[in-house]
Amino acid sequence: MSYLKFDKNLMINLEQSLPKEMLRTNQSGAYHCTTIVDCNTRKQHGLLVVPIPEMDNSWHVMLSSLDETVYQHGAPFNLGLHRYQGGVMNPNGHKYIREFDCESVPRTTYRVGGVILTKEKIFISGESRILIRYTLEEAHSPTTLRFKPVLAFRDANELCIANDALNTEIPEAKNGISACLYDGYPRLFMQFSSKPQWTYDPHWYNGFEYVKDLERGVPYTEDLWVPGYFDVPIKKGESIIFSAGLTEIDPVTLPQMYEKEIAVRTNRTSFFNCLKNAVKQCYLSTPDGMYLLSGYPWGKILARNIFMALPGSTIAINHREDFEKIAKTALDAFTHFMKTGELDSRIMGIDLPDIPLWAIWALQQYAKAYGRPDCAKKYLSKIKEIIKYITDEKHPFLKVDSETGLVWTDGSGKPMSWMNASLGGSPVVPRSGYLVEFNALWYNALVFASRLTEGTADSEKYNALAEKMAEPFIKTFLNDYGYLYDYVNGTYADPSVRPNMAIAIGLDYSPLDRRQRKRVLDIVTRELLTPKGLRTLSPKSYGYRPHYLGSPEEREMALHNGPARPWLMGFYADAYLKVFGMSGVSYVDRMLIGFEDEMTKGCIGSLSQLYDANPPYVGRGAISHVTNVAEVLRTLTTLKKFTMD
Repeated sequence: MSYLKFDKNLMINLEQSLPKEMLRTNQSGAYHCTTIVDCNTRKQHGLLVVPIPEMDNSWHVMLSSLDETVYQHGAPFNLGLHRYQGGVMNPNGHKYIREFDCESVPRTTYRVGGVILTKEKIFISGESRILIRYTLEEAHSPTTLRFKPVLAFRDANELCIANDALNTEIPEAKNGISACLYDGYPRLFMQFSSKPQWTYDPHWYNGFEYVKDLERGVPYTEDLWVPGYFDVPIKKGESIIFSAGLTEIDPVTLPQMYEKEIAVRTNRTSFFNCLKNAVKQCYLSTPDGMYLLSGYPWGKILARNIFMALPGSTIAINHREDFEKIAKTALDAFTHFMKTGELDSRIMGIDLPDIPLWAIWALQQYAKAYGRPDCAKKYLSKIKEIIKYITDEKHPFLKVDSETGLVWTDGSGKPMSWMNASLGGSPVVPRSGYLVEFNALWYNALVFASRLTEGTADSEKYNALAEKMAEPFIKTFLNDYGYLYDYVNGTYADPSVRPNMAIAIGLDYSPLDRRQRKRVLDIVTRELLTPKGLRTLSPKSYGYRPHYLGSPEEREMALHNGPARPWLMGFYADAYLKVFGMSGVSYVDRMLIGFEDEMTKGCIGSLSQLYDANPPYVGRGAISHVTNVAEVLRTLTTLKKFTMD
């Protein structure tokens, strides 16, 4: 039985099927995303969405959808499904779906009378091309398939309105056509493995409505252009492959291309394999280097997310070479920033104060996986360079207190930590001064560097720096209630119970002893733990907002004031196992059940950016988030190694 399989009863019930989304990428920036019933519910959905570096750094929806119609005895049976203005669903093709299976590739089975038709979609790795294979499994009379391409040619975060500016010329291509609706865009080639009959019949289809955008309080209706339709006869047992790409292809090669691509896929037959596929979808290989995208469908290349997600997205799935490639790209960018102060053109936020701290943490995970000698050989010089950069006071936003050895940052006017929500240019959570996770990461980095350079003068130097800040850390952050202040700025110690303390107790090296860690862990467990990760604020703290709903402003206010983050479970699990040892394994394992439940919800096979902090813990934000997936993967790997040691 397939791990990700949905039957007819669920598929025809739009209340159940429309919220379920699916995502496929080519690991070079292009993606396909829609619902499991192929009805687009957000403006970022599309059959082929691609980056166009020549234009900008955004994604662009080229082919919004491809409507299929089955013809038998001259009677049409339209398999498409769209939501139009006012909530009108048309043409209701979902009623013909018998099942949807997403184990290897998305596979939809339709039944129309005596016709059984399957549709399978696959992306070509490293190429902006999607293939759809249609197979007529059963038919008792001559059958023709009609295909209507629904074109957008727009920024994925914008909407299209009917206009006269588009180029309506549709030249022929081998077994198909091509289109380029607006200047500056590449040409889109739509071709078939069998020669179709093309009919030019251009129309604007008005009033497409995207319910997810409607819910988010942003513009949600658009018009899309259909240039005409293809007719392709198909026989029982025959397969037809449709290709949409930015270059013309020899149609004869399509079957072989399809089979070659499917042969290297990891089937989603388990929780681990689902997460492995999800995290690899965030790989981004370019001529400039290898990156991690923060997520889909509106993710970016963010320095913090790269280093936070790097161990879980590579080491946890046994992709050492990918760790080294991604680390090189990101570390080269940070090195350039250290030397010149210049920002990176692709990696956003390279100047943020915790980037060097997360970078060393990621390299520490490399050392744990592959040994300190290998890590020292490859990364020690970089670790030394980063520490010297910080201690020499060269970072513009991260300073070391000469008396205590603690690090501080000014986050009063601009968000400096991962809690980076802002309104009107000001931080929603103005974390400034000594931040608890910054200092925990700094202490951890110094002790790790000391261990990595054991027996040298550098080791003694790093150890002395760590010892200097150990007692001030405890005096600054540990309060009489047994938990850690979130940040301390002058005489103000923020009493909010937040999950940043979980990072502090989950790191390998901490100024806190086991008893102190346990007291903090108890409060985190009692006030922050949910089945979907840790809340960003305790329900007992002022300003708690459990639901990520409402207008953009309301959602920004809620972003870090309640909703749970799965990635924090990685540090919570680390802390729990450090405190309870082997006896904590079964508990952590049980806590992961809440994430496995998400494999058939939201974006199937992946984890959302955040979850409501109160039951039923609905997923919100980006539908697939690399740091969440990576840290749950790292936790699974930690549990496995823990039981094997």
